[in-house]
Amino acid sequence: MGKLNVGILFGGKSAEHEISLLSAKNVYDAIDREKYNPILIGIDKTGRWFLNEGSRFLLNADDPKNIRLNQSGDAVALVPRSGGAISNLSTLKDPGGEPRPTGSAAGAVDVVFPILHGPFGEDGTVQGLLKLADIPFVGAGVLGSAAGMDKDVMKRLLRDAGIPIGKFIALKSHEKAPSFGDAVKLLGAPIFIKPANMGSSVGVYKVKDEAEYRAAVEAAFQYDTKIILEEFIPGRELECAVLGNEEPAASVPGEIISTHEFYSYDAKYLDDHGAVLEVPAKVPEDIKTQIQALALKTFQTLSCEGLARVDFFLKEADGTGSRIIVNEINTMPGFTRISMYPKLWEASGVSYTELISSLIELAVKRFEKEGRLKTSVV
Repeated sequence: MGKLNVGILFGGKSAEHEISLLSAKNVYDAIDREKYNPILIGIDKTGRWFLNEGSRFLLNADDPKNIRLNQSGDAVALVPRSGGAISNLSTLKDPGGEPRPTGSAAGAVDVVFPILHGPFGEDGTVQGLLKLADIPFVGAGVLGSAAGMDKDVMKRLLRDAGIPIGKFIALKSHEKAPSFGDAVKLLGAPIFIKPANMGSSVGVYKVKDEAEYRAAVEAAFQYDTKIILEEFIPGRELECAVLGNEEPAASVPGEIISTHEFYSYDAKYLDDHGAVLEVPAKVPEDIKTQIQALALKTFQTLSCEGLARVDFFLKEADGTGSRIIVNEINTMPGFTRISMYPKLWEASGVSYTELISSLIELAVKRFEKEGRLKTSVV
């Protein structure tokens, strides 16, 4: 068997576009070229797809604040039910004067690694497209991606499964927001306000008074039509990586020690001193075991596959309730060499290049298994 053509799909329309570019660069540099032929497919912020060359697919690649997708590549489309064909597109005028796409096959991908974070990539939309195109892909399917992306749905499912979570309120844009006083009665203070469908701490605010609260609610609704109000949980921030399909494995836990008021977008990606990642985390063995078990239960409760990172709070022992609280899951976590997910697996004995290979193999195995299922009555 020859090399597999791996389509690295990156960029996207979400506010996490730049993070995806950084992840894609690292995966492209580290992928095992003895096994795989990487094909770079960048998505710009309007949703257009471009076929890029490895030597020029990013601008300002070494500057996280100014990194950009190079849009000089060929505009392409994924052709459904065509064995993964990627087609070049040119725009012509039809007799009525409207542009119409035409194309010729530029190549085919055997499996896609969708390194897309946030809406229009991590939420089941691209996963649905790839399923329709009959192409294996890395990571959770449509259901797991959608459930993991929507913090409201995710928390409800975890709560129903008996997994400890923090108190929260979901609020839609057409609904009247509770007063700050009423929110504090339910959640305590301070309060975290977040878009329901976003990651990387984009649009997240920590509020302590009425003025901050009102401004944060308005700002969070700029990113989504549904937002989440969460209780503040004092304690240590721990994370655990999961890898696998039906029988997943959990990594050693790691700890985020932020130098900011909370682990914000700037602390994660723009401030070189924004946080210390301690891997493995210095926790007792029983806490480590509990975190790993909860990470696996969370992963399976939400119908995830391939990979995910589960984030926790570890509260100080106070004799009331669980010390370990699940904060959220990320079904396509940051994937640069220095991101927590790869670092957790490196500390667990799996190198970055080996991790990429494992994820691709898991995608192919799932696709082969699904291909043996009867999906129609004909």
